Amino acid sequence: MGSLSLAEALASDDVHIAKMKVVAMLEALPKVGKVKARRIMDEVGIADNRRIQGLGAQQRAALLERLGS
Repeated sequence: MGSLSLAEALASDDVHIAKMKVVAMLEALPKVGKVKARRIMDEVGIADNRRIQGLGAQQRAALLERLGS
């Protein structure tokens, strides 16, 4: 089906995934819409224009803690 879990997406070496915006990845998750995605990013301290490849280790860990695997 081509679907990945959040943990798999964050750990992926795929160039296409790495260049994806974090907000787009969060909005693609079940039960996470535009408002909730931006609220989570604000709470974790991730800028709106941040891409997955630009996330630090603490930001990745915080996203996984908030949203599970």
